[in-house]
Amino acid sequence: MNTSKDKVSKTNAARLLDRAKISYELIPYEVDPDNLAAEHVAEELGEDINSVFKTLVLNGERCGHFVCVLPGNMEVDLKKAAKAAGAKKAEMIPMKELLPLTGYIRGGCSPVGMKKPFPTYFHSTVLDHPFIYVSAGVRGLQFKIAPADLIAYCSAQVADIAVPKD
Repeated sequence: MNTSKDKVSKTNAARLLDRAKISYELIPYEVDPDNLAAEHVAEELGEDINSVFKTLVLNGERCGHFVCVLPGNMEVDLKKAAKAAGAKKAEMIPMKELLPLTGYIRGGCSPVGMKKPFPTYFHSTVLDHPFIYVSAGVRGLQFKIAPADLIAYCSAQVADIAVPKD
């Protein structure tokens, strides 16, 4: 059953999961436009930062764009991410490319429902949690979802793609 604490508007990403009959919960939170960090989201949700995942888009040499989904307290390891994607090297895309490429803005980028499907890699710790939080496609709204369901929906792979933040 897809429920929420308050009545919130369904995002395109939520409608896609509904169509795929994937169970999730929509969890709203207070957005601070000056602090879009995953740590702030976890604090607002009252959840462990290890279960609040952020979605990053990278460009790999010769393999093109791909998506990394990792815990909020970690940062993408460009070498590990490139290796997972089969590229020699990778870099984060410039912020101005995010919206035209994915249809999402910073702080509201979801691995579900991008303009086109990209290879997607979840950090290996994703399987340590019965559920995770990930953007529902807009700032201020998170999916609470079983990681296996999300990985399957995104046709994603699980890989060691991140390192703890310094």
